[in-house]
Amino acid sequence: MWLLDVFLPFVRLYLCGFKVLVYQMFNRSFTLPVLPKQCGRFAIVTGGTRGMGFETAKHLASLGMHVIIAGNEREEGSAAVRRINKECSEGKAEFVFVDLTSLTSVRRFVQAFRDRGLPLHVLINNAGTMLVSERRTEDGFELHFCLNYLGHFLLTNLLLDVLKKSGRQSCCSRIVNMSSATHYAGEIDMEDLNRRRRYSSHAAYAQSKLALVLFTYYLQEQLVAGGFPVTVNAVDPGMVDTALYDNLWSLAKMLKKPVAKVFFRTPAEGASVSVYAAVAAEMEGVGGCYLYNGEKTQSSDVSYDSQLQVKLWKKSCELVGLQEP
Repeated sequence: MWLLDVFLPFVRLYLCGFKVLVYQMFNRSFTLPVLPKQCGRFAIVTGGTRGMGFETAKHLASLGMHVIIAGNEREEGSAAVRRINKECSEGKAEFVFVDLTSLTSVRRFVQAFRDRGLPLHVLINNAGTMLVSERRTEDGFELHFCLNYLGHFLLTNLLLDVLKKSGRQSCCSRIVNMSSATHYAGEIDMEDLNRRRRYSSHAAYAQSKLALVLFTYYLQEQLVAGGFPVTVNAVDPGMVDTALYDNLWSLAKMLKKPVAKVFFRTPAEGASVSVYAAVAAEMEGVGGCYLYNGEKTQSSDVSYDSQLQVKLWKKSCELVGLQEP
């Protein structure tokens, strides 16, 4: 039983990675179209101090946006802001601390943002971690589940009213959730979301990315039903050469280095799909999509399970202390 619980997720995850790698060997990275200027608009990018998050924040700022980089590394955040503000004359970047593994920190971040009375036109839930050893947050949640999914679930819900007020029917506010091809290997165990029975970092990571897709689809359905000018999409950046792979097991990390230089996407290329979902004219009013390499793509079969979407939403509200709308 242990072998199935630990080894099978390992195989599934690396098989997903292999399929993506083969695709990237024979297909060029998505090229962004000409994007409209975003002057006077505001965005929040979680995990924007480095990697794809940084490239996303920089690109949005270059279009004229005021970008709030939300992260838990103050020095990295200050450095990222200085670099962006030096390179981008039209927009602006600032860093605000938030620890997405702490529900209290998320609530403080949102309250501080709301106190400023700013609009919010784009929310990019980019921060994440991958394949870390078993660890619990201060609230008792498994780390992948909380950082990759549950913290963003709470953040998004607490900012929804601002997003709704900031959007218009002709110019919707947009939410972008960073998922991954590993969600195809994911399973949602509603009785053990915190992976307490038998821990597998591979299963935990895949579950968190599947949860984001389920969340995306259910939230979009609610937004449409309410007639709100907000859209939400999930994006898959492919295999990107970032620090996310630092936790690979030794042999895989060694093999990854030469392969990554040739076949992995750069952080800027990986960020292009998030930027596209956030501001492209072609995505105006379009929600409930899974975007890979700039194209609407079929996500896993289980991600379309409406009953599972509802169950996960209800359980997530319970876990973070939110009342269902």
